[in-house]
Amino acid sequence: MHTQFFGNFLLNKGVITPEQLIDALKVQAYAHKKFGTLAIHSGYMSASEVEDVYITQTHFDKHFGELATELGYLSADQVDELLDTQLPDYMLLGQILVEQKIITRIEFENLIAEYQSAYEIYDLDLIDEQKDMVEKLLANFYLPEDAPYSQNILSYLTLFFNNLVRFIGEDFTPLNIIVLPEVPTNFCVSQDVEGSFSFLSALDMEPETAVAFASRYMNEELTEMDEYVRASMEDFLNLHNGLFSVNMSNDFSMELHLHPPVINEHTTLATESPSYLLPIIYSFGTINFIFSVKMSASLEDIPAAGESDTQGADGPESGSDRSEAAPEETPDRSEAAPEETPDRSEAALEEMPD
Repeated sequence: MHTQFFGNFLLNKGVITPEQLIDALKVQAYAHKKFGTLAIHSGYMSASEVEDVYITQTHFDKHFGELATELGYLSADQVDELLDTQLPDYMLLGQILVEQKIITRIEFENLIAEYQSAYEIYDLDLIDEQKDMVEKLLANFYLPEDAPYSQNILSYLTLFFNNLVRFIGEDFTPLNIIVLPEVPTNFCVSQDVEGSFSFLSALDMEPETAVAFASRYMNEELTEMDEYVRASMEDFLNLHNGLFSVNMSNDFSMELHLHPPVINEHTTLATESPSYLLPIIYSFGTINFIFSVKMSASLEDIPAAGESDTQGADGPESGSDRSEAAPEETPDRSEAAPEETPDRSEAALEEMPD
């Protein structure tokens, strides 16, 4: 995920313009091969096995290689071999900028050295260490100093960026967060989440960007704004928030309840607390992620990630044994998904993105 932060790093230093970044991301989108595609081309997995891993990722917050190993499709050595064939994404982005003569090779080497030194980027073998590094980068780039419940927000953003990579594509760069009392919207889907950590999250974008976003999510070429696009947007946000609620329940005994997603068009999204607006540049357009923590409960009543909350928002039943909801071992997919984990639509499951 370092490419996304490296793009912001270059923008903040004034090395490139947003337009130049978008052009480079478009080239990168065609040059980069996703892990599943590499596994097929190497003869290690079939297309149906890759699709099975993608479907499983809608229920579990795990990397492709990790799930493929658990499901018996790849060995640990095969995962390592495929990872070795992938050039780090931020290095690929830099090479594209050099080829486009936006920066020189010497400038690229100096920028990479500065970036790696500033954020202590090095080869990480352990998934927990990778997660810690991503959260450190997120805190440096995107977390406002006065943000309440910062650890919960970091966990949310880490999962959000991972889900963008998994289900939409890696060719994006988040810009700096803007704090606003209210947010004017174009085409916006929002969802309220309540419980021991209550918040509103939303995705807002231009209609043509929404069509492109939905096309990638459904792995189907959509051409116009219709109910299919609207349902896809709702499904993505609901899936993401469902995965987050399961993670918080499993890891921290924090119970959350999801309200149905709501579509807002050309209105002002007003929240009781300040809204954090995070623009995210994709090669097909800009999406605005909006997040606002609800402050109805006192600060002492809301645990941060890492603190136990034995009584869930919906009473003792919602605090049932999480091992049944999402066990550590990947379950048989014939079993029902966790109640709080939304399924993608049947149409979505028919075609999964590479």
